[in-house]
Amino acid sequence: MGTQFEPGDGRSDPSRRPDPSLSVIMSERRQLINLAYRLLGSLADAEDVVQEAYVRWYAMTPRQQEAIESPGGWLTKVAGRICLDQLRSARVRRESYVGEWIPEPLPDHAEWADGRPGAATADPADRVTLDESVNMAFLVVLEAMTPAERVAFILHDVFRYSFAEVAEIVGRSPAACRQLASSARRRIRASHAPATPAVRRAGIVRDFKRAWETKDIDALIGLLDPDATALADGGGVVNAAPVPIEGGEQIARYLIAVAGDVPEQTILERTVNGQPGLVVQHGGVTTSVLAFDIADDRITRCWAVRNPEKLRPWIEGY
Repeated sequence: MGTQFEPGDGRSDPSRRPDPSLSVIMSERRQLINLAYRLLGSLADAEDVVQEAYVRWYAMTPRQQEAIESPGGWLTKVAGRICLDQLRSARVRRESYVGEWIPEPLPDHAEWADGRPGAATADPADRVTLDESVNMAFLVVLEAMTPAERVAFILHDVFRYSFAEVAEIVGRSPAACRQLASSARRRIRASHAPATPAVRRAGIVRDFKRAWETKDIDALIGLLDPDATALADGGGVVNAAPVPIEGGEQIARYLIAVAGDVPEQTILERTVNGQPGLVVQHGGVTTSVLAFDIADDRITRCWAVRNPEKLRPWIEGY
């Protein structure tokens, strides 16, 4: 996590007395982490962005800070601009990424922390609130947007900033930002499948887990849509399917082969980005996190993140 800023207790140096606005400034951290994760699809990058925003705040003189009417608004503007710059450069970086790039999966901190040493001391300000705006299908659609579309849509539709405020961050007119958000909304609607009730989703994922564990290929095929797609992200660090796997039967056969190669793997039901998912462990260490999209009681898309750099919250605790 980022460095915690501590102004000192002021006992030896009057100029270092605690900043009365510090609690107000630091209270913005969770909001900023939530925003940056949705904009970037990476918790590690989101933490870096928020850290940089705070560095810029504390680089100002007290007089400059006092002149800012809304510190929270200032931090949001700075973080939003940093994210926009990162999104623009990310497109170039991902062209050289090995294999498929999938957004970094997030655990439910309460579920994952249960029974883990030190879990109670985790900083709640560093947690991302899990809701439908962070489910994997939603984040994947965001990846297809232009940086400006993504920033305008997330700031306005998810975080409810006015288009005038969005314009200051994106560097375009409010009317242009309105158009960007509208375009993003059309993308979301075009990819949106009818919602499957949460209990039903959990049941389908549980059946998928059992079929995979027992190597029941017919059951797997029955749970997968005939036109289902599976993507795996190994980042060139670990082995993963180099290309998308198309078709329910092909996916089922691939999963059975994987289970045969790693006979001692453990599959756990976990919440992944706010929805039912699976975690694969070997020797007690998380090696894969799977997220699903479900429509008409069948799995239509499966995302498997295997890149250990993206599994840090699952390995170290969140």
